[in-house]
Order: sequence, then structure tokens, then C-alpha cells
Amino acid sequence: MTEKLADATTVILVDDHPLYREGLAGLLRTTPDLTVVGEGGTGREGVDLAGRLHPDVVVLDLTMPDLDGVAACREIVAAAPGTAVLMLTMYDDDDLVFQAMQAGARGYLVKTAEPTSVIAAIRTVAEGGAVLSPALATRLASWFSTLQREHGPFAHLTAREKDVLRLMVKGRDNAGTAAYLGVSPKTVRNVVSSIFAKLGVADRSAAVAKAREAGLT
Repeated sequence: MTEKLADATTVILVDDHPLYREGLAGLLRTTPDLTVVGEGGTGREGVDLAGRLHPDVVVLDLTMPDLDGVAACREIVAAAPGTAVLMLTMYDDDDLVFQAMQAGARGYLVKTAEPTSVIAAIRTVAEGGAVLSPALATRLASWFSTLQREHGPFAHLTAREKDVLRLMVKGRDNAGTAAYLGVSPKTVRNVVSSIFAKLGVADRSAAVAKAREAGLT
């Protein structure tokens, strides 16, 4: 077995297809900086595991018994706000992507993605980034742009995301934002990555520029 790094990213895998889940677990066991700390076959099991173990990342299937992936994602984000959720599914569907991102997912990949892409995506969301294919990112940005025109600036952001974005505009970094809001830096990092995904930007400066253009202060 590959020797794991002391600060390896902790991962929970939740998928109702045992062969796929076990195959992915086997792949991650060969990756020194990623360690699987739990596996589940239903959405409810995923929520329970995340609430108990507070992993860095939950890799979550979309269609599962007991609780679907979108609902499970929403509960995981509420129960373990420092945990990033990566949706990994067979479905490349606009509505499902939007639902998953609104529920708090930090990334969305289809199961046909190369193993190296899945590993890279887990690392990215663990570090606070957002993961979408270029095509999905373009469609998501277009959808949120339409929503903004119809309902005002950043109507698609949660109240917490707006608070964090305002603090970003004022120049606070993640640590300063965490101290101000009384939450962990890991939680702020995940909120920031959600902001990036919803605004269709790659970094903090672009997010701040969009916020200033929209008059968010």
C-alpha cells in the first residue's frame, strides 16, 4: 500500500455502484496526498459520514437511493461547512449542474473523466478551487448572468457568500474574513470557491472586479 503523507487530504466516497466506488478508492490508495477515510452507498450514509468525520472532500454521486446527491450535498454543506463536495456522475445536464452548484457543490465531473482528472479535481476543491468543464462553466456563467439581470446583482449568492464577497472587496484575506465572521478559514475557503464558481471567475481579483462593477460594497 502506498505510504500516505501526514497531511494527506481526507476523502469520503459516496456512490451506490460498489464496483465504481471500490475502483476509485483503489485509485486514491495509490495517491500519497489523498486518503479515503470513509465510503457510503446512499446519500444518507454520505451525510452521516461527513457529519462524523468532517473530511476535506466528499466525492458524491448524483442519483442514489435514500437521498439524492443534490439533497445530500445541501445537508453535507450545512453539517460540515469546511468540507468541499465534488459531484461525480453520469449526467451532463444543465439543470442538474445548476442544482448541484446552488446546493453548495464545489465541482461537477462526469464519470467518463480520466482518472487523472478526478484526482486533480479532488485536489482543486480541497484547496478551495472550483471545478467545471469549460463547456459547463460557460453555460453556468450564462445562466447566472440571466438570473442577475432578472433579479438584481448577485441574486444567486447566499447571504453568507455576499458577506464574504463584501469583505473581499474591502481587502480582507481568508484568515481575516474567518476571524471577522467567527468561522474557520477552511469554511471561508469553501465559500470563496463557491463564489468563484457562481460568478464564473478564476480568482479573487476577478471576483472583486465583478462585485465592484455591480456596486456591491
